Amino acid sequence: MNGFEERLRQFFRGEIRLREPMARHTTWQVGGPADFFLLPADRDDLLALAGLLEETATPWLVLGRGSNVLVSDAGIAGAVIDTARLNRLDFLPDGTVRAEAGTALGHLVDEAARRGWAGLEYLAGIPGSVGGALVMNAGVPEHEFGDVVTDALLVGEKRIMQWPLERLGLHYRGSALDAGHIVVEVGLRLVPGDSDVLQRIVAEMLKRRSENQNVCGANAGSVFRNPPGGKAWRLIDEAGFRGVAEGGARVAPQHTNFIVNEGQARAADIRTLIQRIQREVERKFNVCLEPEIKMVGRDVADNGR
Repeated sequence: MNGFEERLRQFFRGEIRLREPMARHTTWQVGGPADFFLLPADRDDLLALAGLLEETATPWLVLGRGSNVLVSDAGIAGAVIDTARLNRLDFLPDGTVRAEAGTALGHLVDEAARRGWAGLEYLAGIPGSVGGALVMNAGVPEHEFGDVVTDALLVGEKRIMQWPLERLGLHYRGSALDAGHIVVEVGLRLVPGDSDVLQRIVAEMLKRRSENQNVCGANAGSVFRNPPGGKAWRLIDEAGFRGVAEGGARVAPQHTNFIVNEGQARAADIRTLIQRIQREVERKFNVCLEPEIKMVGRDVADNGR
């Protein structure tokens, strides 16, 4: 790869893993190996890495905590960047929060409630990292991560840049952030609240999520976005897919917008089941279900940059 590995080892202070199975790093527990699995030590390490990736034309993608992604059995060409070590979290007296991209969203929500800052409590139980929550604009009905975002620091064009909220283009389960930028830090603005009340809301949201999404088996959360004016799970159910299996993958009987790995699933099983659902829902209801999850890998067209 144009001397990528040799040059990487000259400066990179983080961890380098070669041919790392992605099944170890995704919540679906599927996925072939990545050529390079890289954990930058800090944002300076990440910035230097981004420059080398561009100079050597090495394909790459960022992995948060492995939810909402389906990695193909063929694995990933180039580099996978794990931002887990970028996990600094600062609460300022005026309600401003600076959260690095690798911070677990659940940890951010818990800390905000404990400290008496409101605005994130209804997102309790959503998996993933702060960076992923920004890119996907994670949320629940009536509440989205973007509701409290003020700006973000990104790596791109060999430098760290700050994008204000309006440039981030946050919308339902998406944003204007493309594969050419890496989230480093997100700025949030919260409002004062009663810590006890906020922590009760967090506990209630966790309980509700556990009851409504109590699926058995490794999964990646909701597979499809809700179509305008409808519910994806209802369309999937009415199309007859509750409990339907493909190889080692099955539509969860408890919640039909979840596909679970029963232990021996391949990414191909999950992908085939997704495509079967899409075809049948469109045939029966003339509705095109759009995946909420991202598919990546050697045999997927939008892998990397």
